[in-house]
Amino acid sequence: MYDWLIVGAGFAGSVLAERLASERGERVLVVDRRNHVAGNAYDRHDEAGILVHQYGPHIFHTNSRPIFEYLSRFTGWRPYEHRVLGQVDGRLVPIPINLDTVNTLYGLDLTSDELEGWFASRAEPVAEIRTSEDVVVSRVGRELYEKFFRGYTRKQWGMDPSELDRSVTARVPTRTNRDDRYFTDEFQFMPEHGYTRMFERMLDHPNINVMLQTDFRDIRDMIPHRRTIYTGPIDEFFGFRHGKLPYRSLRFEHVTLDTPRFQAVGTVNYPQTEDYTRVSEYKHLTGQEHPKTSITYEYPSADGDPYYPIPRPENAQLFRTYERLAQSTPDVWFVGRLATYRYYNMDQVVGQALATFKRISDALPAGADTRTVKAIGAAAVAS
Repeated sequence: MYDWLIVGAGFAGSVLAERLASERGERVLVVDRRNHVAGNAYDRHDEAGILVHQYGPHIFHTNSRPIFEYLSRFTGWRPYEHRVLGQVDGRLVPIPINLDTVNTLYGLDLTSDELEGWFASRAEPVAEIRTSEDVVVSRVGRELYEKFFRGYTRKQWGMDPSELDRSVTARVPTRTNRDDRYFTDEFQFMPEHGYTRMFERMLDHPNINVMLQTDFRDIRDMIPHRRTIYTGPIDEFFGFRHGKLPYRSLRFEHVTLDTPRFQAVGTVNYPQTEDYTRVSEYKHLTGQEHPKTSITYEYPSADGDPYYPIPRPENAQLFRTYERLAQSTPDVWFVGRLATYRYYNMDQVVGQALATFKRISDALPAGADTRTVKAIGAAAVAS
């Protein structure tokens, strides 16, 4: 008899498995449909021996010291600050937009203070910021919106920014200084030996068993367990009874080249041209020395594995229908991106998992019976 059946070996499931096994001494079975642990953060050495990210680049960054220190139990780190260039008007310029971006594109020599006024002179007043288009045009005007955001968003999401919630473009800052780092968090690192090695260490505990290439639906009634932590798509858990929650997916084309370097930075975005959205080169991220290099082209898709919840009001309303079902389902805790239909950075998923573990520990003494679990079922869905 397992104390916990955990569905999904990504960040949410693996962190909770480790905490439940090591801190509460409980027996945990982790199942995953894929043939590997680490979820979308999975990395591997390709045929050339280059460490690549199977599902596109994953850059760890956080402002939370507790989250960083928790993960540091399972990995050493390599300092890395991610930089992104955009191919715009035939030039490679920094993204997010900063002082150098504007000066390069327009042949100007503005200072930071002057750039503030330059943005303000082009910004369009918007009475109520509701959409992703509103966010950008109200900040930097329509011309930069067209150059950097509209085409990229259309490729990424399959719809115009005017159709998407403001949260999509609000995540991308605009700077008036020359800071060309994509993130500004206090802790910016890559796992020293890769994400997969970190996950393997996290799950290496005598109280944890892992079953890969295993569908939860095939074994949930066959393997005795007391409680479940579910990190998969919440609509799938309930048999899509109210319809499918919409997602965008990605297709990855991995290529190895007979050259030591392909591009100047880890990622180059293509907001105006090409069918793909971006190209990433992993040796920038890993620091690996190799006479060849491996890159990945990303092609957004309407079909395939669910990656990005589509932020529209009707989708949020459908999720709330499933959320109510989750809150009334005893013995099951719903955690992670897919189970809560939200896009989280990696550190946010770790934080959510650690917070869920604390709620479990506060409300459910080790060995508590099902009746206790039923009383706290509503606490399983993260806000």
